[in-house]
Amino acid sequence: MFLENTVNHKEQFGWIEVICGSMFSGKTEELIRRLKRAQFARQRVEIFKPAVDVRYDDEMVVSHDANEIRSTPVPAAANIPILADGCDVVGIDEAQFFDDEIVRVCNDLANKGIRVIVAGLDMDFKGNPFGPMPYLMATAEYVTKVHAICTRTGNLAQYSYRKAQSDDLVLLGEVEEYEPLSRAAFYKSMLRDKVRQMKVKDAEELNSKESKSDAKNE
Repeated sequence: MFLENTVNHKEQFGWIEVICGSMFSGKTEELIRRLKRAQFARQRVEIFKPAVDVRYDDEMVVSHDANEIRSTPVPAAANIPILADGCDVVGIDEAQFFDDEIVRVCNDLANKGIRVIVAGLDMDFKGNPFGPMPYLMATAEYVTKVHAICTRTGNLAQYSYRKAQSDDLVLLGEVEEYEPLSRAAFYKSMLRDKVRQMKVKDAEELNSKESKSDAKNE
């Protein structure tokens, strides 16, 4: 659902819109589109992103299609309310990287009459709900789930499969580190990774036993 609501000055409360999906699904592109339309309507707009996200630019929010809009990097969600004072519309990108305080911040802003537009990954690289995103989706008036195209099947993709060898929850990256996969492709890839890890573990245990046996025989 693509909203073009304007600020209703007769209504004392605002609302929350969440744009979610996998990597390369167009989340940031849609966020920028909505924010630029608000700017065109001469509404007072502020955009925030987590300070940790410096993939394309230190200050700009940039989509994979190189569309961009100026933002304010913040280290924590608690910094947003003061900086958003007097705004009609607040945009927040990469919300999954913020602490849980972002949920209260978004609701407080909406309760003050501000339209809050949030974009973020709904699932991490393991396919689990990512950070505060489930809570934001639950409290939002509007949720838009966008999809990428699976690089292996051509079907709609909703998972962000990590190709890089890292178990860190937060790993900034692009096509070298991640690829969008459908449910079937993601399940097969995760199963294949699990089998590979089991083989490596078995090989390490076997080598360890052989080393201990050789040491005893010497």
